[in-house]
Amino acid sequence: MPDSSIEALFETMRSYAAENHVPIMEEQGIGELLELLQRQKPLRLLELGTAIGYSALRMADALPEVSIDTIERDEERYSKALGFIRGSGMEERVRAICADALELDLAELTPFYDAMFIDAAKGQYERFFNKYESLLSSGGIIYCDNMSMHGMAEQPIKEVPRRKRTMIRNIRSFRETMDGHPGFDCELLPVGDGLLVCRKK
Repeated sequence: MPDSSIEALFETMRSYAAENHVPIMEEQGIGELLELLQRQKPLRLLELGTAIGYSALRMADALPEVSIDTIERDEERYSKALGFIRGSGMEERVRAICADALELDLAELTPFYDAMFIDAAKGQYERFFNKYESLLSSGGIIYCDNMSMHGMAEQPIKEVPRRKRTMIRNIRSFRETMDGHPGFDCELLPVGDGLLVCRKK
């Protein structure tokens, strides 16, 4: 797809996300993620949390050699993502799967991925990590978005809205787990909404 066409598609996706209250990555965050991925040059990438396919297509566009599997449990968003993926001309490299990532049989996926991007249910990151890290190749990298949750992860818990406290506690617990994880080197980058970069030793 010509550059102007893919940029027009991305703009359409951004407009759709804004109008329909679909959370997609902030531009600063996705720009930093794409830079990191271009340095890493993964050939196989797994994304948890497709939404409408915006980040998957941005990654596929920035990495011409990559093949992406992306998982989304919401059927309406999955259906919308399929349409955008077909419209991108990159459907041979981006495979969307409609499933709950915590319930999906791992046999449906590639044995090893060079990179993973987790951008799904924010309070479940530790469960996602524990389930999928066995599919990450040695030296592979897991990128986790929303580690700041709009600054709430850094606030005293009593200042966090009550309905979000469990999620924030879970995010903090995951960050602490990864900070001391024996099998990964991790760095929390203050870009976008907080991007945790975890390289498998």
